[in-house]
Amino acid sequence: MFTEIEGQIESITYYNEENGYTIAKIKVGGRHDLVTVVGSLFSVSPGEVLRLKGLWENHPKFGEQFKIESYESAIPATVTGIEKYLGSGLIKGIGPVMAKRLVAKFGVETLDIIERDIRRLQEVEGIGGKRIGMIRKAWDDQREIRDLMVFLQGHDVSPTYGAKIYRQYGKDALNVVRGNPYRLAADIFGIGFVTADKIAEKLGIARESPKRAEAGILYVLAQLSDEGHVYYPYESLIGECLKILGTDRETIVKALGKTAIEKKIVMEDLSRGQRKENDKAVYLAKFYVSEAGIAGRMKALLRSPGKLRDFDRDEAVGWAQRELKIDFAEGQKRAVREAIDNKVMVVTGGPGTGKTTLINSIIRIYKRLNQRVLLSAPTGRASKRMSEATDHEAKTIHRLLEYSPKDGGFKRDDHNPLEADLIVIDEASMVDTILMHHFLKAVPDDAALILVGDVDQLPSVGAGNVLKDVIDSAAVPTVRLTEIFRQAKESLIIVNAHRVNSGEMPTLHHGDGPQDFYFFQREEPEKVLEKIIELCKEKIPRKFGFNPIDDIQVLTPMHRGIVGTANLNTELQKCLNSSTDELERGGRVLKAGDKVMQIRNNYDKEVFNGDIGRIVRIDREEQEVTVNFEGRSVAYEYPDLDEIVLAYAVSVHKSQGSEYPVVIMPVLTQHYLLLQRNLLYTGITRGKRLVVLVGTTKAVAIAVKNNRPQKRYTLLKERMRVAISKGTAAEARGE
Repeated sequence: MFTEIEGQIESITYYNEENGYTIAKIKVGGRHDLVTVVGSLFSVSPGEVLRLKGLWENHPKFGEQFKIESYESAIPATVTGIEKYLGSGLIKGIGPVMAKRLVAKFGVETLDIIERDIRRLQEVEGIGGKRIGMIRKAWDDQREIRDLMVFLQGHDVSPTYGAKIYRQYGKDALNVVRGNPYRLAADIFGIGFVTADKIAEKLGIARESPKRAEAGILYVLAQLSDEGHVYYPYESLIGECLKILGTDRETIVKALGKTAIEKKIVMEDLSRGQRKENDKAVYLAKFYVSEAGIAGRMKALLRSPGKLRDFDRDEAVGWAQRELKIDFAEGQKRAVREAIDNKVMVVTGGPGTGKTTLINSIIRIYKRLNQRVLLSAPTGRASKRMSEATDHEAKTIHRLLEYSPKDGGFKRDDHNPLEADLIVIDEASMVDTILMHHFLKAVPDDAALILVGDVDQLPSVGAGNVLKDVIDSAAVPTVRLTEIFRQAKESLIIVNAHRVNSGEMPTLHHGDGPQDFYFFQREEPEKVLEKIIELCKEKIPRKFGFNPIDDIQVLTPMHRGIVGTANLNTELQKCLNSSTDELERGGRVLKAGDKVMQIRNNYDKEVFNGDIGRIVRIDREEQEVTVNFEGRSVAYEYPDLDEIVLAYAVSVHKSQGSEYPVVIMPVLTQHYLLLQRNLLYTGITRGKRLVVLVGTTKAVAIAVKNNRPQKRYTLLKERMRVAISKGTAAEARGE
């Protein structure tokens, strides 16, 4: 039989953010000892008074406990309780020190004053108008969030999403969740279709509901775009939707038609007049617009006249060689000539083939002619490296296009193009379909464009394979640099990268002298992990003097398993960061000093997928974690912390565009499905001064032989061929 008790929380022994399960000690009137209560409590704090309904039980190990069935919160009645309640971090803007001052001033009336006459808080030292505004908002939000969390828990949804949902929809949050829970999957990072579908089922939305099928289609297409696909074949898409939705084909077909009418998706015939039934490509609308937009802009740039006229190419090559005091290879001479002759061109090649020297010479020629030059790269690290190599300012593409959080888009576009005569994009293999579309819109018609990158690396993290498609279309002049320069040949990193790229086994043993490439044979994942920890913590710092956190980067093909990113990060954090200033969120621990990575584009914060930084501050009063990214401090409120992950180890995909002094990479046959030539090649080329592989020669051989990269569905190559050929035919007709 249920019993009711009332008491004040003295301490919280355990709290699981994923499900709200709590073990707490409470002070109950009439009892001298503290009562242990267990059960689901959401966002409660020490000092808070709870009325609990539940059952007394006797735990064989922990003794008497009160098992919570339901509860409601009451206001703390004592000065001590109020101070503990406010100082617990519940209200942003009030920490332990400020709570003590408030209670010293207002006593038992403190909470009543916050509720009814909050301006009086200015009577307390250190509280001004700005802080009062913060406290008022946090106080009101907390009340609303508590109701939302109780509702979510009742529908098996993690209460960690409560603050995010509330921030997205405000006071209308509960109505939105009840009215159309599928909006959560589209609007809020971290909440997928499966979670939204659980809520919908609890609310009585039928499995055959058109609303559910439409949301499911958009979810599946979004998941497929995360795998790199710009579109997906119609029949294959229906198959994927059937797996996820568990409904009938007719419901999905109808939903596809309705979603297309609403212009959320675009379906394009692929049969080319052969009348194959349902031979269609299905796009999320934004990807269709972007892919078609890239082809259209490339055509316009190629057809528009450039600014360099009647210019002696050979004289320019000779001048650049004298200016840089070097002799160009034939490929570099050809590239300089192509840069003068063509409006758009691609330069590709592996490490040590002189891409940077080439960029430098072209920049100097354009500047000598008083042409305006802009340099850019997809990531902060890549743009910084480009600036250092060219002695010319380079910006990330997002900063070049001047993203405006206020307007929710880029300021630079076809109506407000960039002011440049030459634009060079480095690490172009990283640029995905949507970003390339936005960039090309901002390139003026009369500007020259050079895309520089290594097409043999892994494709972009985002959807598409833009650089490869542009090259394969044969619509844009392309120079491939293949000659490795003498100085580069002295690096076993570069030599081995080229060996792997050409399908040869890398040299895994290279004499007794100094070297920059090592291989350690280990068969078992546990032994690989043990060796990686030893290398990071002791061997490499001691022998080479590298910093174990700032200089060493572990790259791995896997997310799961003993040598996947998740476990590697947990183990490396334990051995490399001894800080006790830590915060537990969602079952993971973040510490001051941790190396972390942003895992989604956040335009408001100006941090992007793959950016790496260090946690420099954990502020429990402000409920913020501050991360330093390349000298720039970025604050994360607690609900936003799912945007960052530990980065002692990262996936090879996420390492694109970055270079590290030291790279350590596990290579095991357990990674069989992911062992690909371009993945191993990309991992090796991320290392600047030292690369260490730990694993088996068999796994390395599998990767070298596997030159069948995972297919990405994209039609950019075909669109560019059609666009350019149509333009050529029209010109021939004199149109």
